[in-house]
Amino acid sequence: MTAKLAGRLTQVLGDEGDFVVRGQVLARMDTDVLNAQLREAQADLRKATNAVETAESTVAQRRSEHTAAEAVVVQRSAQRKDALQHRRRQEQLFVKGAVSAEDLDDARAAFFGADAVVASARATATASRAAITTAGSQVIEAQSSVAAARARIEGIRSNIADSQLKAPRDGRVQYRVAQPGEVLPAGGKVLNLVDLSDVSMTFFLPTDQAGRVRLGADVHLVLDAAPRLVIPARVTFVADVAQFTPKTVETAVERQKLMFRIKARIDPALLKRHIRSVKTGLPGMAYVRLDPQAPWPAALSVTVPE
Repeated sequence: MTAKLAGRLTQVLGDEGDFVVRGQVLARMDTDVLNAQLREAQADLRKATNAVETAESTVAQRRSEHTAAEAVVVQRSAQRKDALQHRRRQEQLFVKGAVSAEDLDDARAAFFGADAVVASARATATASRAAITTAGSQVIEAQSSVAAARARIEGIRSNIADSQLKAPRDGRVQYRVAQPGEVLPAGGKVLNLVDLSDVSMTFFLPTDQAGRVRLGADVHLVLDAAPRLVIPARVTFVADVAQFTPKTVETAVERQKLMFRIKARIDPALLKRHIRSVKTGLPGMAYVRLDPQAPWPAALSVTVPE
């Protein structure tokens, strides 16, 4: 079992030889720095949330200003229309000699003034529309900050949770690697656990016998510590490279010295029924049936407690 993050080991709750179950807390890492980072990220989240509210209020304000600016454009356009009509009437009356040149000039000046006012009002409306777009961008930016702060909080909380080192599966503590107070790197080992759901015995056979062993073949195990029990197993591995190979292999006699490693695995269902009694590293004998049709001797019949 290893630490995900670098830090100081504060507690080791598993002792050598203890049987542990999956999810059991076996050690704890110091989380003071992580807790401080969490508080900082939560403050950033509140700040970003307020920024979103402020930006949304700004958008609403800019939309109101744009509505008002559009109303002004309508009003100024109506005034321009009146000024245009007045100018045209004055021009007609001037042709008939009913008004003076000064009156005509005043009408024309009034129209040009109204036209300039309309252009100004339209420019203001266009600016207010652009201000809405800018304010909307600020909303998106603030929302992104909120999402980033939340993601950071989730990551820190995950690291805090991972600072409680839990057993990945049922097993037994073989030995401690680190002690409380030690500073571990990321991936630093704390406890060595033995997976009791995957137990096997390794044995060796010479060339002529190893070549006759098939994967899945029945194997009966007899442990030195429990000679009255015969434990069933199956061959799950036959090495493709010889062990204990002499330097020169020239004769058939020498070739018989080649030994091949074979692994026999105990049924996981059987192990699960007796998992609290399972021990590892015990020596014993492995008996393999090379002829699948041959019966097992009575002394090697399977005898395991229910």
